[in-house]
Parts: sequence; C-alpha cells; structure tokens
Amino acid sequence: MKATIVSATDPATLGDAIATANSAIGADKTIVIPTDTVYGIATDAFSVAGVGNLLAAKGRTRQMPPPVLIYDQSVLPGLADEISEDARALATEFWPGALTLIFYSQPSLNWDLGETQGTVALRVPNDPVAIELLKNLGPLAVSSANKTGRPAATTAQEAMDQLGNDVEVIFDGGSRPENRPEGFEAKDALPSTIVDCTSDRLIVVREGAISVERLREVVPSVLTRAEFEAQEKARNEAEASLVATSEAMEDTEFSPRHMTEAEHEEAEVAPGRQAAAPAAGSLAADLVGGTSGAGSVDQRRTASAHVPETRVVESGTKPYSVAAARSLVFGTQQEAPAKPLTEAASEGEEQPSA
Repeated sequence: MKATIVSATDPATLGDAIATANSAIGADKTIVIPTDTVYGIATDAFSVAGVGNLLAAKGRTRQMPPPVLIYDQSVLPGLADEISEDARALATEFWPGALTLIFYSQPSLNWDLGETQGTVALRVPNDPVAIELLKNLGPLAVSSANKTGRPAATTAQEAMDQLGNDVEVIFDGGSRPENRPEGFEAKDALPSTIVDCTSDRLIVVREGAISVERLREVVPSVLTRAEFEAQEKARNEAEASLVATSEAMEDTEFSPRHMTEAEHEEAEVAPGRQAAAPAAGSLAADLVGGTSGAGSVDQRRTASAHVPETRVVESGTKPYSVAAARSLVFGTQQEAPAKPLTEAASEGEEQPSA
C-alpha cells in the first residue's frame, strides 16, 4: 500500500494531519517528516516494533540504531544520563539545529533502539513542522528518509520514490533544507554534526552542517576523532614505555660480591658509636636505600596515576524514576492541543539558531 502525502504547510489541515500521524505511530508504523537538514523516516522511540520497522525500511540492522528527535532541550534530562557542563553548553548554543549529541541513556527508561551500548543520540531540529509533530507525538526515533546507500530525500516526492511502500504517511513541508541555492541536489545535503558526549572529552564523530571550528567557539576542548585517536595512541605508548621500564628494573639482579677488609672493619662498630653512612654504589647502600636504590621505585604506580580527570556531571540528572522520566518527556505535549503552524513557526524563530 502506497503512503499518503499530506500537507504540513496548511494550518487549516495540520490538525487532521497530526491526528493521522498519531494513529500511524500508535500502530507501530513509520511516517516521513521534514527536518531542518533533510526529510526523515520516523517512529515512536519507545516502540520496539516501530523501530524494527524503521530499520527494515532503510535496509539497516540493529547495529546502526537511529537517533531520537525531541522538541526542546527541557526534555534532555528525562532521556539522557550524565550531562556534562560542556555538553549542556553545546545544546544551549546549537539547539534547535543541526547538532546531534550522544549521551548515556537514562537507565530507568524502557526502550530498545538497537545495539546502542547504553547510549542515545539526541537532537532538537530547527524546523517548525518537526517541532509541532514532536510536541504532539513525543520523542521520535528518526533517520534520514532514504534506502541505505542512496541520497537522503530532500522533498516529499523523493521520500515517496524511495520509501512509499514502507511508510504510512509523508508530511510535505516543501524542499529541505529551506532557502537552498539554485541547482541544489539531494547529494549536496549536509547531515547534522554528531558529538559523542559520553566521556570527559567531547569528540566529533561526524562533521556535518556545523563545523568543528564553530563548536570550539563554545567548547574549546572539543576534539575530532583523529585528534582523539592520536592522543590515545600517545598515551598508550607512554604507559607501555613506563611498564617496560618498571619490569626491566624489577628484573635487574645485583651480583653478590665479598666485602673488602675495609668494609669488614667499618661493619664492626664500637659500642655507642654510630656507623658511617654506606658509600654510594656499595651493596650496603643498595640495601638501605642510598642513591643507587632509585630502581626500587614502582613506576607502574606512577603510570596508574595518569588517568583522565573526573568529568563534571550536572547534578540532578541521575537517576530518574520511570514515572519522573516519562512525566518529563510526555507530561505536557500530549495533553496540549495542536497549535497552528504559523504559531509554531513563530516559536521556532525565537529559538537559538544553528
């Protein structure tokens, strides 16, 4: 059965279109929505069957889990765990916008996005249609609307050509990205930039619409993947060198020798007389910790002290109970009636721009 294309730009019909999408999402189906970068195939992030249908439509396995779109930064602590100050700064500056942030997922939430290793990739799109849908439908698992290996759809018709038999509804919001130059093609579309925020160092795992230089204007310590790997290689080599040096010192054997006559005399200390300090380099000096005894220091203990600094974690993000997390994520948007598109667009313009 072919998907139905509905207008997402007509305020008079938007409410009915959202109701249609809500019905599809509730039945574990997939829909296509416009975002600020490209069109995306979407489903309920908390529906295991829906996520499975999304991956099947794209031709992907569970090893390539989809990110999750949310309507506002306020939802972030309900879904993500251990949010650092640097990650919060990027979200504040670039959301809504073309920036995806990877966090550890709130352990209290019961969802299955695939083989995520306990993480979730989150983004707030800078698109009034997408924001309106997210407010009414809740967090959506979303991936670019295309078959794997083909360009992402930048129009509703391109989405229909690739996914018309795999989705229920396609929201037509016009060409994406908006205000694109003449001659723009789907292959020219830039995806969102992805930053891994699961450690003390923020790492760009995919550079897209937002450059690394722009990210560093907000968080100077942001690393590219290549820079991170170079740092890790250097640290591993340094640690290996320290271990090798320590093991070599432990394996060193002091050759036994006979004491000289003078050393015998020095050893016979008269009552009440203090023995002189052993000569540097002598066996006695080695045993009592003289200058040549430095080799007895355990440098592996020193190496173990070179650990990354403890990351600063915003208080109050861990843990959320199931009820509290779901209340934060779903608490208000499902009860509020759909706003006209013009009002949603006005709200979107007030948000910080990417």
